[in-house]
Amino acid sequence: MKTILDFLKRLARHNDREWFQQHKSEYEEVKTKVSNLASQFIEAVAQVDPEAARLRPSDCTYRIYRDVRFSSDKSPYKTHIGIFINPPYGKKGMTAGYYFHIEPGNCFIAAGAACLPSKVVTAIRRSIYDEIDEYRAIVESPDFRRLFPLLGMNPLKTAPAGIARDWEWVEYVRPRDFIAWGDMPEELLSSFDTDATSLSQETASLLEPYIEQMHKYNRFVNFTIEDFIN
Repeated sequence: MKTILDFLKRLARHNDREWFQQHKSEYEEVKTKVSNLASQFIEAVAQVDPEAARLRPSDCTYRIYRDVRFSSDKSPYKTHIGIFINPPYGKKGMTAGYYFHIEPGNCFIAAGAACLPSKVVTAIRRSIYDEIDEYRAIVESPDFRRLFPLLGMNPLKTAPAGIARDWEWVEYVRPRDFIAWGDMPEELLSSFDTDATSLSQETASLLEPYIEQMHKYNRFVNFTIEDFIN
């Protein structure tokens, strides 16, 4: 993992094509290690979602090159690594999945889905509203809150249409992106052997509680999303 993080640190300081070309061989080494890391995450997710075993690392990893066409930031390269495991569709699927973010000083783990069509967002909100006891049992459990203390992104300023502003649990239905996330602890981060494609027993044990809680959250969200894609 140190090799990946060290390269990303230097890339953040020298985010230009000339530097990148001069260090292309180092990037190729990093790319191989990231592929191995993705294989390990796929293995972990497959323990609770067997369809993940069908995915390849390339189905779950992103190009390091940024699309700068519509951005004021013209930096050509990303300075983080994202791995999104979304059985059975991979990173292009619309359903909630398992995301692992590797960035110096900002490594985290997230479950859920973002940038969904408005009709799907409305349906998820309604599912939470109608099944609030079930939803709270997931997101308010001590294990979930310990691992994923942050819940929901890009919230509305007020309650969504059809739900009262003074509803006790209105904060749960305000997000536009239904994501739960928390820091990846150093103990877990340093346990990965990025030269291996399979999890060590130590890493599997550290990762298991995260995967278990992510699966519970994703299952709730996907119950609604899958109505729209099937």
